[in-house]
Amino acid sequence: MTASDNFAVDPWQVAEHGLDLASLARAESVFALSNGHIGLRANLDEGEPHGLPGTYLNGVFELRPLPYGEGGYGYPESSQSVINVTNGKIIRLLVDDEPFDLRYGELLSHKRWLDFREGLLHREAEWTSPAGRTIRVSSARMVSLTQRAVAAVEYSVEAVDGPVRIVLQSELVANEQLPGGPEGDPRAAAVLEAPLQPEAHHASGAKAVLVHRTRYSGIRVAAGMDHIIEGPDRLDTVAEAESDHCRISVTTVLEPGERLRLVKFIAYGWSGTRSLPAVRDQVEAALTAARYTGWDGLAAEQADYLRQFWETSDIEIEGDVELQQAVRFAVFHVLQAGARSEERAIPAKGLTGPGYDGHSFWDTETFVLPVLTYCLPGAVNQALRWRHTTLPLARERASQLGLAGAVFPWRTIRGEECSGYWPAGTAAFHIGADIAAAVVRYVRATGDVEFEREYGLELLVETARMWRSLGHHDAAGRFRIEGVTGPDEYSAVADNNVFTNLMAQTNLRAAADSAVRHPREAGDLGVDTEETAAWRDAAAAMYLPYDADLGVHPQADGFTHHQVWDFDNTPAENYPLLLHYPYFDLYRKQVVKQADLVLAMQVRGDAFTDEQKARNFAYYERLTVRDSSLSACTQAVIAAEVGQLDLAYDYTAEAALMDLHDLGGNTRDGLHMASLAGACIALVAGFGGLRDHNETLAFRPRLPAGLMKLSFSLMVRGHLLGVRITHDGTTYTLRRGEVLHLRHDGEPVQVKAGSPVTLPTTVPPAQERCVQPPGREPARRQPQAGLAIGKLGQQDHLAAE
Repeated sequence: MTASDNFAVDPWQVAEHGLDLASLARAESVFALSNGHIGLRANLDEGEPHGLPGTYLNGVFELRPLPYGEGGYGYPESSQSVINVTNGKIIRLLVDDEPFDLRYGELLSHKRWLDFREGLLHREAEWTSPAGRTIRVSSARMVSLTQRAVAAVEYSVEAVDGPVRIVLQSELVANEQLPGGPEGDPRAAAVLEAPLQPEAHHASGAKAVLVHRTRYSGIRVAAGMDHIIEGPDRLDTVAEAESDHCRISVTTVLEPGERLRLVKFIAYGWSGTRSLPAVRDQVEAALTAARYTGWDGLAAEQADYLRQFWETSDIEIEGDVELQQAVRFAVFHVLQAGARSEERAIPAKGLTGPGYDGHSFWDTETFVLPVLTYCLPGAVNQALRWRHTTLPLARERASQLGLAGAVFPWRTIRGEECSGYWPAGTAAFHIGADIAAAVVRYVRATGDVEFEREYGLELLVETARMWRSLGHHDAAGRFRIEGVTGPDEYSAVADNNVFTNLMAQTNLRAAADSAVRHPREAGDLGVDTEETAAWRDAAAAMYLPYDADLGVHPQADGFTHHQVWDFDNTPAENYPLLLHYPYFDLYRKQVVKQADLVLAMQVRGDAFTDEQKARNFAYYERLTVRDSSLSACTQAVIAAEVGQLDLAYDYTAEAALMDLHDLGGNTRDGLHMASLAGACIALVAGFGGLRDHNETLAFRPRLPAGLMKLSFSLMVRGHLLGVRITHDGTTYTLRRGEVLHLRHDGEPVQVKAGSPVTLPTTVPPAQERCVQPPGREPARRQPQAGLAIGKLGQQDHLAAE
C-alpha cells in the first residue's frame, strides 16, 4: 500500500483490499470498465451503497438550456449532457430475507481487483448477515472489447455455515435517482432527473428488454439482459417487467458449500434515427451472440485482445514499480476510451463518469490521439472521422461568427458548441489546428492515403480557410491572429498567442501540401492555386512575438509586460484560482493555469532554439500553477528536453498518479483521460525524446536517476519499432518490418530486421532546478521509499460555465 492510498501497488493490476464507503465514488471511477461504446462505473453489484451510479453510452445525451443573465449574438442556446442510461449491472442478493448490504451485518473480507491483461473487474466478499448467516460472494464483470454492444457479469454466492435461502434479483433499471454534484464546480456534471421516456418493456424466461427515448434529443435507447443460471436442482425463476424496471428473480436454498452461479449478459443499442423494432432487435441479436459465446468465450476473447495489445503497446519501466503500475493503468484506460468509439467522440472523462457533462474537448486530439496513433491507429481513424461528420455544424458555426471554413466547438458531444462562456469556448480557435495536427500525425504514421483523400483533406482545407479569414497581414506584412484564447485559460482573448499561431502555421502548410497531393479532390472542394498560395503566404509571414529584453517568448502579445500575480500572498486553499478569483483579474496578470508556451515548444519544437527552450521553460515555471491536469505531462516533456531530468520525473509521476492518488480531488466524477495519456507522452516524448515533426521519427533519449530502464514500442507505417533505454545506451529493434530510418540525438540511423542498433544515451550536464510558484512545486519522487505523490489540489479544464 502507499502512504495515502488504499490501492495496492502491483505492476499489472490495481487492487482494493477492504471497502471505504467514504471513497466509493472515486473507486467507481478507477475500476470503471469501457470499450469506448459502453461505459460502466464500478458500482457494487448490488447497486447500493454507491457513490455515483453510472452507465454511459457514447453519443447518448440529453439537451438542456443554457440560461444567460444577458444574452449575446452567437451564444449557444442549449448544451448537451451525458445521461445515466438503463443500469444493467444490478444483481441484488437476499439472504434469508435480509438484503446483502455492506452497511449492515459484518463484512469479514472484501477485495476488488482489475487486471490489465484480462480486462475483468473481480470481486470477492465474505459477509455475515445481522441474523448471523455467513456467505461468500464472488463476481467478475466485463465490457467486451470484441463484441462492442455487450457487457457481462458472472456472479456466484456460496453458503458457509448453514443452510440459507437465497434470492437473486437481476435487474434493468432506468431513471435511477442520482446524487447532486458539488456546487459551483465547473468540472462537475449537470444532474438531469428522469431523462428517459419509456417506450416498451418485456420480460420472459430469463430474458428482458427495456426501450426508452430521450425527451429532447430524441435518442432511442434499448437495454436487454439474458441469463444462464446454475445451482441446486430446485430453482425457481420469475420474470417481471414494467416501464422503468425489469427483474429476473432466482430463488433456491443452499446447503453449506453449495453455490448458486448466475451469468448475466447485458446488451445496449441506441440510435437517433432507427425505429423501435430495429433498436430492440439489435439488442436481442447482441444478447443471442453473447449467450452463444458464453462467459468463458467472452473472457477468452477479452484476454486474447489484450494479449495482442500489450505485445505491441506496453510501456515498461524498471526502478519504480508504483509508476509502472500507474502507467499501465493509464494505457489501459486510454485503450478503453478509444477502442470501440467508432465515429463518436472520445470524452474528456472517457466513459468513466459524468464530469464535464461527457463533453469532448481539444484534449482528445492533443493528448489522447498522439498515444493511440502509435498503438491503436484504427481508433484514431474513427475519432477523426467523427470530427469529419461534424463538419456541417462547424461550417454553420463559422458562418455565424463571420468566418470562412469551419469552427469546431470547444466542448461538445454531437458537434454543436456547448460552452456558454465564450472567452474560453468560442475564442479558443486553436482546436481547429489541434484537429489538423492529429490528421497530419495519423497520415504520416500510418501512410493511410485513402483516409487523407476521403476525410483528412477536407478537415485540413476547412480549418486552413478559417485561419486565413481569422487572421490578417499587418502593414509590415506579418500575419497576425488576434482575439484568441490559447491553452492557458487564465489568459483569455489575447493577440498572437504563440501556440495558436504556430499551430495555425502548421495547419496552413499541411492544407496546401495535401491539396497538392490530391488535386482532383481539392478541386472538388473549390481549392485553387491562388488559395493555397494565400495559405503558404500566411504561414510564411506568421508573427511570433518575442521579448528581446527578457530573452523569452511571451505566450501572447504583451504578456511579459503584465503585472505578475501575487503568489506569495495567495493561500494554498485558494487553488485552483478559478474558483476563488474573478477572471478579469486572472486575465490581466502573469499567472498560467496550464502549459501554453511550453506546449508550443513540445508540438513545434522546430520553431525554437535549444537556448530559447531553456530560457522559456525557466521563465514559465515561475508562473505556472497547474490548476489543470493537462499541464504536468507537458512540463515533464520539456523539463526532460532542457536537461531537468529529476523535475521531469516528478511531473511524470504527477500526471500518471492523477487519479490513483486523486490529486485533483475530483476523480469521483471520472478519470482524467488527457492526464493519463499525458503520462505516456511524458515517458515516450520526455525521456524517450520522441519528436514527430516530419517524416522521420527523432529520438533524444535520457533517463532520470530514479529509473533504470524504459522500454516502449511504436507502430509506424506497418513497422513495429522497439526502443529500450538504459543509462548506458539506447537500443532500437525492428520487431516487425524490414528497414526503418530514424534519428538519434540528431544523427541519422538505419534499423534493419534482425539487426538491433545500440547507441549512447546522452547525459545532460547538471543544472540548477527551476523553481515554481510557492506551494505549487511538484512532489519530489522517491520511488525507493514508496512515498505517495503529495496532493496539490490540481484541477482540470476551467470552462467556467
